[in-house]
Amino acid sequence: MKDYRKYLVPQVVAKLANIELIAKLVVEGFITGLHHSPYHGFSVEFAEHRAYRPGDEIKYLDWKVLARTEKYFVKQFEEETNTRAMIILDASASMKFASNGNISKYDYGAYLAASLALLMIQQRDAVGMVLYDTKIRKFHSPNSRPSFIREILKTLETNKPENQTGTADCLSEIAERVKKRSLIIVISDFFDDVEKVAKALQHFRHDQNEVIVFHLLDQREIDFKFGKSATFTDLETGDKMLTHPYQLQKAYESTMNEFINHIKSKCLYQRIDYNLITTNTPFDKALVAYLNKRKKI
Repeated sequence: MKDYRKYLVPQVVAKLANIELIAKLVVEGFITGLHHSPYHGFSVEFAEHRAYRPGDEIKYLDWKVLARTEKYFVKQFEEETNTRAMIILDASASMKFASNGNISKYDYGAYLAASLALLMIQQRDAVGMVLYDTKIRKFHSPNSRPSFIREILKTLETNKPENQTGTADCLSEIAERVKKRSLIIVISDFFDDVEKVAKALQHFRHDQNEVIVFHLLDQREIDFKFGKSATFTDLETGDKMLTHPYQLQKAYESTMNEFINHIKSKCLYQRIDYNLITTNTPFDKALVAYLNKRKKI
């Protein structure tokens, strides 16, 4: 594995000391990866430069970049960027789940949120953060100050998943509190009433926000390959059940696929970018999805 790739692997970065180091290494690994296939379409100078446009003053051309890449870029100034983003992370108890060899959904979501926030602040965008379970637990309004990343990282690192899920109600409340047009990024397993969740997401779209959804699941939650027998514990209620997964696998897979496709179809109908992500997926998949969305704004 190439060195830059290892920092995009969830199980590797999970062994590191703290979330700040994880976010930095993920972003550095991602930017390095933009030099390589399959991401040739992105400029590695995106954090501080933009492509030259007719009418730009020649004095702002970056001649070093021109010499290195034979492409024309001008230096990007803070007042030129005005993207506002709100990252919303599900911190309910169901996000604690982790199958053997994988990190929990919450840890994956926190690392992804931290990396996205750092990437945005490096791009001089304003980014905010919301954590919720049955209610909104933390709400940070968007800010573009470089030092603001520390507040976001502290929130992600000091909070743990607990309580039942209130995704639909919390998303509706957040939509009411977002007063300016923003890019809304939702990271959740969406274990809630799909119709109510769809209505909450639609609320964001009615207010002219752009929305990107990361539907975060453990691979075992999709394929139900737990072996011959297993005891299942509801992480939100504590209820336990002993069963033989292989006997239920076919019916479970059908139900789960229906659940996933239901959410996906609701998102696509509302022109919301939908991304199914598992906790063993390298982080660059989600970061590329974010960059693709940002380019369209």
